[in-house]
Amino acid sequence: MAIQPFYLLLMICSLRVFVLFAALAAASQVALAQSLYFPPTTGTTWETIEPAELGYCPNKIDSLYEFLELSNSKAFILLKDGRIVLEQYFNGHTSNSLWQWASAGKTITAFMTGIAQQEGFLSIENPSSDYLGEGWTSCTPEQEQAITVWHQLTMTSGLDDGVADPYCTDPECLTYLAEPGTRWAYHNGPYTPLDQVIENATGSTLNEYVNEKLEAPTGMTGAFVSVGFNKVFFSNARSMARFGLLILNNGVWDTTPIMTDEEYFNAMITPSQDINDSYGYLWWLNGQSSYMLPGVQFQFPGYINPYAPADVIVAMGADGQFLNVHEEENLVWLRMGESPDGVPVPYLLNDDIWKYINELVCGTDGIAEASSRNPSVFPNPATDQVRIEASQLMEEITCRNAQGQVIFILHPRALQTDLDLSYLPAGFYTLSAVHADGSRWSGRLAKQ
Repeated sequence: MAIQPFYLLLMICSLRVFVLFAALAAASQVALAQSLYFPPTTGTTWETIEPAELGYCPNKIDSLYEFLELSNSKAFILLKDGRIVLEQYFNGHTSNSLWQWASAGKTITAFMTGIAQQEGFLSIENPSSDYLGEGWTSCTPEQEQAITVWHQLTMTSGLDDGVADPYCTDPECLTYLAEPGTRWAYHNGPYTPLDQVIENATGSTLNEYVNEKLEAPTGMTGAFVSVGFNKVFFSNARSMARFGLLILNNGVWDTTPIMTDEEYFNAMITPSQDINDSYGYLWWLNGQSSYMLPGVQFQFPGYINPYAPADVIVAMGADGQFLNVHEEENLVWLRMGESPDGVPVPYLLNDDIWKYINELVCGTDGIAEASSRNPSVFPNPATDQVRIEASQLMEEITCRNAQGQVIFILHPRALQTDLDLSYLPAGFYTLSAVHADGSRWSGRLAKQ
């Protein structure tokens, strides 16, 4: 049947519109890449921005560095538009020193899982036993078959995290507790075999695959090292900064696409399930309505990092290994080091660092601005006593434990109050306040 001239014209116009939109989309991606600087993949050259160009005050930079040093930090780097603004090393650490990423390295595993799927080696919707073989858990064959790679990526395997050694990957340690996808629990045991999934699917060792697909095209260096049941990534600080820059640019290094599976990349850095909104594929997400923490089955209200911008995504690891990516401001910063207070994963430290970053610009006071919106709680972590200060009258303060049970309710009707915590066991608590104008606030408290 012949195509009428009118319809032919309509088809041509539609095609031109499609091509125009495609060109605009491509131009947008190129513009983003061009607005970012990417250091050469070899050598030590890395362009810098003078802090004064961003309005940073020297005394406030000094305060940040003093805080980092006192909190057992080893390395700190802050990038703006890909260029180094701040770079400092502490306690004998240098730019060449290697340090563990701890669980922040989980984000590399998530990225490499996406690369393996992109290349057709695996599908995250497939049962994990397709790549690990039957019997990698002590579940029944039917229970085990229900666990997919996606469940490993999202910490929703349903395997019991209450076992004696939650790091253990032996089958007898991986026991059934709940149907996969119905329970979120931060559990290293089911996560760690993802390394083996990648190896068995690709036919390469994990380090070989990371080197070929991630390190060589970005200039990163480092390697996964076996530590007990775990494989822990070690690198220098600038390699971590390179990874953050790659994530900031949506998996593209300069103009070289590395992660081309946009659907997977977007799923990785957005809520992956509806149990813990603040968790993607092994990335922590700020700006959600609630969050869960390792070791507890309780949804805390509010942002996981109240002082950080809402769109920040974070790689977090034991002893305070942090990699923060803030797309709106083209900002990446990292901290490597040891725990400042003995808390295994000091989540609150990441928020404390954001307080100092918020007030780096001369003439601003990020801490005061944040405190004008929310009460300040200090010290946090606390031992026997904590003080709450607010800019609005607090009519009611409620404290709940990690299980959501109410511990106490106070009616201070004041701007400041001191709380006695000496009788409370160590752990995480939620404090919530109702102000005189009806506004509400909630935040975390760690009791040592």
